[in-house]
Amino acid sequence: MTPSLGPGTSRWSDLERPPLDAQALRRGLLRPGSLWTSFDVVAATGSTNSDLAARAAELPEGAVLVAEEQTAGRGRLDRTWSAPARSGLFVSVLLKPDVPAARLAWLPLLAGVAVATALARAAGVDMALKWPNDLLVTVGGEERKTGGILAERAGDHGIVVGLGLNVSLRADELPVPTAGSLALAGAVSTDRDPLLRAVLRSLEEWYGKWTAASGDPAASGVQAAYAAGCATLGRTVRAELPGERTLTGEAVAVDGDGRLVVTTADGSREAVGAGDIVHLRPAD
Repeated sequence: MTPSLGPGTSRWSDLERPPLDAQALRRGLLRPGSLWTSFDVVAATGSTNSDLAARAAELPEGAVLVAEEQTAGRGRLDRTWSAPARSGLFVSVLLKPDVPAARLAWLPLLAGVAVATALARAAGVDMALKWPNDLLVTVGGEERKTGGILAERAGDHGIVVGLGLNVSLRADELPVPTAGSLALAGAVSTDRDPLLRAVLRSLEEWYGKWTAASGDPAASGVQAAYAAGCATLGRTVRAELPGERTLTGEAVAVDGDGRLVVTTADGSREAVGAGDIVHLRPAD
């Protein structure tokens, strides 16, 4: 797949937001023994997750698809994810983990750990995780969502894990006031090439540990790393659950199945496997 920047454009047509250097990234990532087996960049697409899932049967594990602009990106709970061209990272990877099915729920959490640790080093920004797979930064003393991860089954052929990350968005470009970007959080670098390379190498490292441990979150270190970086733990939260049910209490743990454990006012505990989590302030 040949990258296309559109007629009349070049790598230097937008000095503030240049396109990714696909050839250099391909040389650096597709090395012998690497998890990554192919690397393609497209100028624009609806959803990198959908595109990669459609080709999952014909592709080996480790295929990477990146879009400079994503027009119909999807987040959790069918929310949309969009941003100006070349302002973020919109990337999906195809994985085919040979682990027990019961442990697959840890894959998006693992991806969150990998992305957060990579960006903390490469961008110099304090990253935090909101259960299950939102990426948070601090802007003006407030938590802001700057990215999210979505893992989806691709038929019988694997799992596609997608990342949408706001990198250089300015305040007037944010889709909602609660959003953020690496630039607004004071990143030391918003060069997407090294950021993407760091993210994919970190994901390869954590995925290797997890699969080597047969998906065991404790033995691989993923569970401890997630808990250490999770801003949800120790907070009062409201869980908006399927069936229009809500649960309010303190988030106390992430259990062995990747579920968020919430202790309510009466002392009971409930493990939340799916739902929307709202961090509440004491006044709330």
